[in-house]
Amino acid sequence: MKNLGQMMKQAQEMQTRMQEMQERMEQTEIEGTAGGGMVSVTMTAKGSARKIKIDPALMDATETEVLEDLLVAALNDARAKAETLQAEQMKELTGGLPLPPGFKLPF
Repeated sequence: MKNLGQMMKQAQEMQTRMQEMQERMEQTEIEGTAGGGMVSVTMTAKGSARKIKIDPALMDATETEVLEDLLVAALNDARAKAETLQAEQMKELTGGLPLPPGFKLPF
């Protein structure tokens, strides 16, 4: 029984650290860029967009498709960086415990 109590304590500690990590991810800002920095997107590590910057040179009504493509690329760049940061934080939190592919915490 003593071992079970210790496991429960460790689970509670991990849950607390997980909550702290989630709060940090909500405050951490990630920037994604495209077009050599002509478009940048700032979002939280949890995926909420905060800011978009567009170089005025892209403000041409005949080039809307280029701007749209660059916005999508910048958003995807920021999302990929956020996912990498989350994976690094999770690895640190779990002490390098390998999780099965596709298994994400929190559930």
